[in-house]
Amino acid sequence: MSLQERIDQTIRNVPDFPKPGIQFKDITPILEDPKLSEEVVAAFAQFWKGKVDAIAGVESRGFLFGFPLAMQLNVPFILIRKKGKLPYQTVSYKYDLEYGSAEIEMHVGAVKDGMNVLIHDDLLATGGTAGAAAELIKKEGGKVAGFSFLVELEFLKGADKLSSYSDVVQRIVSY
Repeated sequence: MSLQERIDQTIRNVPDFPKPGIQFKDITPILEDPKLSEEVVAAFAQFWKGKVDAIAGVESRGFLFGFPLAMQLNVPFILIRKKGKLPYQTVSYKYDLEYGSAEIEMHVGAVKDGMNVLIHDDLLATGGTAGAAAELIKKEGGKVAGFSFLVELEFLKGADKLSSYSDVVQRIVSY
């Protein structure tokens, strides 16, 4: 059985969460399987080896595979968090959501000029948060090497939104 098939069988579908009509893709059962989690990191590492100078993980589930991936590739890991969560001087980017807006931050100086940065998160939906992370990377003089996601919800067309930052959008499973 392929890695994609095992992930698909392991992800738990939670109907009507966080609101009616949403089918939530719960990745926590993958985290309960150390071997499968290790294979996920290995798949990301095989794809990105030698292509990035750093990995930026988007809060909070982007930290789960993003940090082990950074260790595997021996590159820095950059935290991208919601406004007000980082202790040091930050750079921020505000963006619109379907209902309202949000703001994310990272530490000033985490991205060096010309650095090729992979943006990692657990799930690609509309691409809004990943696009905002790309804007942060660019704002600090970095280049977006690409994006990686465990899961993509294809019907929301988030990869289309990200194509202006990079043509490389890796996903392990798509729905």
